[in-house]
This record gives sequence, structure tokens and C-alpha cells, in this order.
Amino acid sequence: MARAQGGGEDFPKDGRARVVIEAVTPVVDGGRFAIKRVVGDSVIVEADAFADGHEIVACTLCVRAPKGRTWHEERMQPIGNDRFRAAFSVSQIGLYRFTLRAHIDRYESFCAELARRPQDDPDLVSAWARGAALLKDAASQAPAREAAGLHKAAEVLLGDAPEARKRATALDEIVRERAARFGERAHETLAEGEWPVMSEDRRARASAWYEFFPRSFGEGREAHLRAARELLPYIAAMGFTVVYLPPISPIGERLRKGPNNTLNAGPEDVGSPWAIGSAAGGHTAIAPELGTLDDFRAFVAEAQAQGLEVALDLAFQCAPDHPYVRAHPEWFHHRPDGSIQYAENPPKKYQDIYPLDFECADWRGLWRELRDVALFWVAHGVRIFRVDNPHTKPFAFWEWWIAEVRRRQPDVLFLAEAFTRPKVMHRLAKLGFSYSYTYFTWRNSKAELTAYFEELCQGPGREYFRPHVWPNTPDILPASLQHAPRPAFIARLVLAATLSAHYGIYGPAFELLENVPREPGSEEYRDSEKYQRRQWDLARADSLRDVIARVNAIRREEAALCADASLRFHLIDNENLIAYSKVAPDMSSVVLVIVNLDPYHRQSGWLAWPADHWGAEYGRPLQMHDLLSDARYLWSGDRHYVELAPAEMPAHILRIRRYRRSERDFDYYE
Repeated sequence: MARAQGGGEDFPKDGRARVVIEAVTPVVDGGRFAIKRVVGDSVIVEADAFADGHEIVACTLCVRAPKGRTWHEERMQPIGNDRFRAAFSVSQIGLYRFTLRAHIDRYESFCAELARRPQDDPDLVSAWARGAALLKDAASQAPAREAAGLHKAAEVLLGDAPEARKRATALDEIVRERAARFGERAHETLAEGEWPVMSEDRRARASAWYEFFPRSFGEGREAHLRAARELLPYIAAMGFTVVYLPPISPIGERLRKGPNNTLNAGPEDVGSPWAIGSAAGGHTAIAPELGTLDDFRAFVAEAQAQGLEVALDLAFQCAPDHPYVRAHPEWFHHRPDGSIQYAENPPKKYQDIYPLDFECADWRGLWRELRDVALFWVAHGVRIFRVDNPHTKPFAFWEWWIAEVRRRQPDVLFLAEAFTRPKVMHRLAKLGFSYSYTYFTWRNSKAELTAYFEELCQGPGREYFRPHVWPNTPDILPASLQHAPRPAFIARLVLAATLSAHYGIYGPAFELLENVPREPGSEEYRDSEKYQRRQWDLARADSLRDVIARVNAIRREEAALCADASLRFHLIDNENLIAYSKVAPDMSSVVLVIVNLDPYHRQSGWLAWPADHWGAEYGRPLQMHDLLSDARYLWSGDRHYVELAPAEMPAHILRIRRYRRSERDFDYYE
């Protein structure tokens, strides 16, 4: 509060600023964190703005682009009940900011009052004078060409023209628009704050990831990255956009794990890639058996030639023989006897991994080193990082680290592998991770899937939490896939690929239907590829590669599947059937998905889905084109019979086609 001169009272800075601005959206935690958008998106801003009395309030949206020095202003439109709306587009990568200004619009208030006055009102003379004064004031702030029109309108109001002409002139749309732009804004209210919007590269809109271990391909013990390059056309042919590699750095020799996580590794055992570091180097080295940095650069180049982007796993932890252990022992946790503490998450023990101590005395040095690890790989062509277990490192570190990397390379994207408590997952997303792992892996029933994805896509987290769904990972063979038949894998694939714009699979385990756990009750794969090389027969007749390729092709063709916010579930009277739709923002694509959640039995039911709501006209039906089977169905009315036999195909992905009024043919929904 500003203190009035000469007195002891506390006055507001400007007590004549009468407009209140409230309930601004979209905002995350009062503006502490940015909402997220992708280049090309619109940000729809709404706010309440009101004042005492009956005068008209004007509200202005002010937007500043990344590194911009000036604010772009746009008048917001009233949408009822003192609420205003405007939108702006994000056209470049970086941090946008917006704020609001509001004031009493004197000329619009004059116009509103004028519209209520009868033609013979004796007070019109003074009203015309007041309106003319407001127009002259606006003209004094306008460029010459627009000022001339305002002066001319003011002269009409002050002259002896007929009342009807004066009224028409005062209420003219062009006159009002210019008066709004250049009119007096005295005692304007400024919103309390500026709200951030993080605009990311278009690659953050949708993605399909394929994870594999390069060491399982090729003969012998060395140069597996060269052999793995031959797998890239296979991955590209299935329609994936990102190929994701587990850590490719040297693997520790000391306390190396053997097959199935045993403690006694033999001389031929390869160990876990997440036990990073040995005499051969640390986080910025390539495991000798995988090849060289030149091999990695060639892998990246070939991936790009195939239309793929390489995502690299960053695991900020060390094997006992990592160079950091000798050079910086202060960066690690120590037991009372002085030895370094290995990682534990009881009952799990990771004897081959030393966690870093982010609270050590040299925490700044540690943070800089880990930033430089990411920048090293950025310099070698990596623009996406899957970050291992970020929930076990400090929030402050990630906020700093992501900002530091993006300051040097703004288009880098980050995936948080955080299967942890919801609030922790959401905090990481707020801090800057582009997308986040989810609980999809353990959501199986219709009720679970519906509740969870309604929360993700319509809840408050939709402004910053981009779900990335995986039916399996090297760490997780979920119960839904254990000893499961082929239709179960197809159903989980369709769910993952259509419920979320971002999904991934761990292959070839997924397409080759790997379904045996290490032991009953475990989510670990038997003979897990985390600890040993595997031989995969990619040409197997029962492989899902063709189904995966078709699903990914549908994702490319249908913009609706890249629009998570439009996800809506529909009633169907069978708990084994789930139905949902997605719509592209411009309505160019409308897709209805129905999945049989029972992989063993044929299921049927009646779907509540009013065809006229989706474009059926004059009693003519909609054509529903199943993009998986190429079958076509004609739907009309409100209820529709659905039947899915898992042995044939456990899902429909239906593109909606409507009957044109003027032609005797169907057309894709536009």
C-alpha cells in the first residue's frame, strides 16, 4: 500500500482503479509453473473482470513471445457473467508470458447508455457532447488516418444532423473499434502477475516409441551398434517415430549382476546397462562392446534417414567402478564405516549401483557435471532423453537442469520415467519434463481405464502433464500380459496407441508376445534382457509387427488421435467392452474406438452413441469405417450393436464418414 503524503492513512496506489480481475485460466499453481503447449497450438485465456456500477468493462490480453521485449495486445471478448475470453497462438519454441489489463470503457458505456435512451430524451444534447469528447480524446492518441475518422464522427455528434444519423454514427462498428483501441484507459487495473506458457517443439504433440537393447543384435561381443543399425528399417516399417536405447555407456565390472538378477556373474555375463561406468569410462563414453562414438553417430544418422529420432536413457547413478567413484567420492552416500552405500528399495537391492548424493557439499559441482553429460549427448545428435527414476532426485535439481539444457538447446524433450506417487509425478511434469510415464500399465478394467484417463485428459493436470503410456517395459511384464494370448497384446496395443498421443513398447518382447514372468507374482521377465543378451526371431509368423504397423499408420492418418483433450468415453452395456472417441481440434478427424478387454471370449453389447450428434442428417446413416479390418457399417439412431471376437480382432478403430446432402456418396468427416 502506498502511504498518502502529509497524513497517516494508508491509501491504495490508485484507489480509482475500479476493475477487479479474477479467476484467470489456464494457470498452474498461481503461475509458479508454466502450462504446456506445442508450436502451432492456441492458448485460450479466460478471466473474470468486473467493476461496481453499470459501466462497461474492457479487458485486454497482453502476450510476450520468447525473448520478446514488447507486449502484443488483444481485446478480450465478453462471454457472459463478467467473463472474458481471448486466444493467442504459440509460433516458436520457448517461454511465452501473458498478463491482463482491464479498465472502464467510457465510450462503450456511453454507447450502452445511448441504446437505452429514447429518441426524444431531453438529455441527449449533453450525451452527444460527452460522446464527442470521448471520440476527440481517442483521436488524440490515434494515427492521423484513423484520427480523422474519429474527429469527423465527433463533429456529427456536435452538429445539427438528424438524431437518427447521430445515433448511427455513434454506434458505428468502426467508430467503436477505434474508440476502444485509442480511447482513455485511465485508472487501469493490471493483473497481479504474469503467467508462463512453455511452447515445445512439434515433436511433443504425438510420438510412438520403440525400445530395444542393441547388444542383442549382431554376432560376437563388439560393435553391436553397427549391427543394430540394420534393425532401424524394421522399426521404421512398423511406423514408430522414436527409437529409444537403454544406457549405452560402459557397464561396471565390480558386483556385476548375472542372468535373472543373480549376484554371481560369470565372465561372459554382460550385466545391467543401468550399472553405469567402468575403467572404460562413464556417462559420456560408449560401452566397448557396443562400438565407438563414430558408430553411435552413424546410428543416429541412419535413424534420421529412416524417419526416426533417437531417444537416449539418462540414468544418474554409477557402478562401483565408475570414474566418479575414484575422482569424486564426495558425490556419494557413505556408510558409518566409510564405504559407499549401494542403492536399495527394500526388499529390492541393487548392489551394482551407487546412487549420487545430491545434498553433498559439492552439490553445485555435481549438478554442473550432470548438465554437461546431457549436453555431451546433445552435441552428438540426441534431442530426446528418457530420464531414469527422476523421482529419486531433488525437484530443485530437475528444474535447474532442464532449464540449463534448454537454454543451450531449446528443442530438447524429456520423458520422466517416474512410476511413483501421483503428486511427485505431477511435480516433475510441472518442473519441465515434456511427458511422463503413467499407471496405464496397471489399469486393466473398464472402470479403471475410464476413471484414470478422464483424470489425465480432463483434470487440472491436462495443462502440464502429458501422459506417455507403455503396455510393457524391460522392468515390467504386467499381470495383464503374463501367460496371455495374442489378443491380449493387441488389445493393450490399441488402448495404448489410441488413449494417448504418446505411447511406446519394449520390443521385440512385445511384438513377439513375451509373456512368462521370472516367477509367480513377479513383474520381471524370465531371462530378462536387462541382464543378458537375447536372440529374437523377428520373422516369426505370430509376430504382431503387421498389426503394430497398421495401428501406427492409423495414428499418422487420424489427427484426432493426437488430441488427448478431446477424449470422451461412451456408455456400452458390457463391462468387457470399452468405447471412447477423439476429435481433432478442427473436426477434420473423428475416431471411435471400441476394445474387447476379454482376450478369450467373444463379447457383445449395445453402445449409446447418437449418430445425429456426429453428423447424420435427414435420417441418413453414418458410415463407420473400421480402419483395422477395412469393414464398413451403417449407423443411425442412438443405440448400436457391437460384437468383437478376440480371435479375429479384439478392437474396432472406426473413422466416421457422413452422408453428403448433395451427393449420393459418403465423404470423410470434415
